[in-house]
Amino acid sequence: MAKRTKGKCKYCGKEYTMSYMNRHLSACEERRKQLTAQTGSKRCGYFQLAVYSKYDRDYWMFIEVRDTATLKDVDSFLRDIWLECCGHLSAFTIDGIRYDVQPDTDSFWGVPARSMNYKLKSVLEKEMTIEYEYDFGSTTELMITVVNHRLGYWQKDKLIILSRNNPPVFICDECGEKAAVFISGEYDWTGKGLLCEDCIKKSEFDEEMFLDICNSPRVGVCGYNGSDIYPDQFVSDLDKETLKNSK
Repeated sequence: MAKRTKGKCKYCGKEYTMSYMNRHLSACEERRKQLTAQTGSKRCGYFQLAVYSKYDRDYWMFIEVRDTATLKDVDSFLRDIWLECCGHLSAFTIDGIRYDVQPDTDSFWGVPARSMNYKLKSVLEKEMTIEYEYDFGSTTELMITVVNHRLGYWQKDKLIILSRNNPPVFICDECGEKAAVFISGEYDWTGKGLLCEDCIKKSEFDEEMFLDICNSPRVGVCGYNGSDIYPDQFVSDLDKETLKNSK
């Protein structure tokens, strides 16, 4: 059985695989403590979502989103952290209904798609699994499972990351020793094209033909070169506090 990637819990910093993290988040004592300590005059609902690559389970994350947020909000987040390269189209499929980022109202090909302006609480239910696609040419397909829904105090952040997989480690195809940091756009067809910093300098190919290896299911696809907003390594609250105290 293949070894699965692990990720850190936002609250306690402990590392687990995706399946175990799913159970841990509901039992994490540090998370319970922080949720109990929250106060405010306004309450609202939050969906906990598991997001993962349809074909490569090394890439996954758990997020919590205010239920008054829209599908468009989730789409924007997914683009920011995992997908955006060339402004491609995207769509959710929920109970057989398609929600497009730019819906075509023409019904010639059947029932027209809806927009992404629907609030999550109007389209999602607990234990539901939905599909998401980005780029209808070199498509990256994701699955989203609604793990839970809870009521809590209103918080400033509409969406937070609860956990995310640690970056997978790839070994250079040339030397077979060092960690690869570049990937060829032809990797899927040739089975080779992962190079470390030393081997890419000796490669016969133009360095501009390679992309950075990044923590995303879209690695090596189209022009995707990683997120400008989110670092590849997810940092837990505990890590942030340790770093703060060390300064």
